[in-house]
Amino acid sequence: MSKFRTFSEFYPFYLDEHRDARCRYCHFVGTTLVLVCLYLAVTASLYWLAAMPLAGYGFAWIGHFVFEKNRPATFKHPLYSFMGDWVMYFDMWRGRVSWR
Repeated sequence: MSKFRTFSEFYPFYLDEHRDARCRYCHFVGTTLVLVCLYLAVTASLYWLAAMPLAGYGFAWIGHFVFEKNRPATFKHPLYSFMGDWVMYFDMWRGRVSWR
């Protein structure tokens, strides 16, 4: 059973797991590439759908294992972690979370 009852409880923990700016930057790049792959899947070929998890998780996991030196929250909290990545991504665009 998860210790987080709501996403609002989880998100501060998620941000704490992304203290290193290089890790956040990896997430930013990976999530942007996911959107590019989605666009290409819609406009060019559905094969790009297969690249989406590779781009998103690949960059995120590099950020965690190389820079943050922790295990991604995806392993214990997959849904909240997925949601957290998108919220953090849009928070970076809005300037609420630094990606540098």
